[in-house]
Amino acid sequence: MLDATPKTTCDQKAPFDPREWLRLAAMPHFMCPGCGHGIALRALLAAVHDCGIAKDDLAVVCGIGCSGRVGGYIDANTMHTTHGRPLAFATGLKLARPDLTVVVVTGDGDCLAIGGNHLIHAARRNLDITCLMLNNEVYGMTGGQASPTTAATRVTSTTQSGAIEPTFDACALAAAAGAGFVGREVTRQAPALKTLIARALRHKGFAFVEVMSDCTEIYGRKNDLGEAPEMILSQKADMRPEQHRDAPDQPFRPNALPTGVFVERDLPEYGERLRAHAAAIRGEITP
Repeated sequence: MLDATPKTTCDQKAPFDPREWLRLAAMPHFMCPGCGHGIALRALLAAVHDCGIAKDDLAVVCGIGCSGRVGGYIDANTMHTTHGRPLAFATGLKLARPDLTVVVVTGDGDCLAIGGNHLIHAARRNLDITCLMLNNEVYGMTGGQASPTTAATRVTSTTQSGAIEPTFDACALAAAAGAGFVGREVTRQAPALKTLIARALRHKGFAFVEVMSDCTEIYGRKNDLGEAPEMILSQKADMRPEQHRDAPDQPFRPNALPTGVFVERDLPEYGERLRAHAAAIRGEITP
């Protein structure tokens, strides 16, 4: 039977230095000034460090889009896969190498549109994978089109008179599909985001974390949301609108935004069930 126990750990007592986790030869990065994905990347690496996961035991799987480029900067085992399929690739990887900590970094388009079926079935199976969905409400790298999370009235290259479709609540979708851990945080709250990711990494089973991340260039400029400081200030207004409603002229998301852990439940982990099932079958057919 495959051994699901990690072989090594990193030194948790050493201070966290993000440069030790980055492929410095790949710098400078491609992210736009003010992009929230950089904050999410640092929070992920800090959480991995706090959990004591060594580089050799970490596998990061990404799809296509701005979020898909994040994994290329991480000095660990990384896979850059096809559009919408990072969870499918991660499923095969985790089943073949259960000793690895497998993290998927995906975007709202990659995860909820072309990859929507993979999300619901990953949640249903409850394989031990952590999925970070970086939600910037737009297809940033591939043309600025509307995504399943683009807010009503927002202008994109495919909604030039304003979006009218209802948005997906990704956390509600993951919870309804059976995910054992579901949470959300904004990039403005970097310490809380790191803590949430670490909690997701420690959860045994499928963990889904939605990260609200600002797209300053493709989304912010088209909707007159200001530059990076104004957009990240509007995240604060989203969380406590009764206190901060007048802070930005036009809040990024107009309603109060729940954050934190929404679902945390112990469920049978798919990899363990599959290995036990396979062992039982081998026992039945072995002379």
